[in-house]
Amino acid sequence: MIRRHPLLSVLVLLLLVLLAWAWANRQHLAAFPDIIGAYTAKEYCSCRYVSGNPAAYCEGYVQQYVPISSLLDDEDARRVTASGLGRTHSAAWLGARQGCQLLPNE
Repeated sequence: MIRRHPLLSVLVLLLLVLLAWAWANRQHLAAFPDIIGAYTAKEYCSCRYVSGNPAAYCEGYVQQYVPISSLLDDEDARRVTASGLGRTHSAAWLGARQGCQLLPNE
């Protein structure tokens, strides 16, 4: 088979290597969806309420290659909620000395 279809053989070998790599890193890959929403909520909150930047600037600041599905900014409570890849995370401004902190998922 290798002599008849060398390109197919290389593709099958690459697929097997990729699957082995994914299996070895399955815990890290499972955590990835949480990173998108948590990073966006925390960094937007810090940009907006710790640094005092305008909302439009902070939206551009937290923009990533993987898009988020929603970003809610509650100015009265100084709380930011971001959803991405099916996971939702919130961050809130605690004060001048504490800054912003991720909130536990409900």
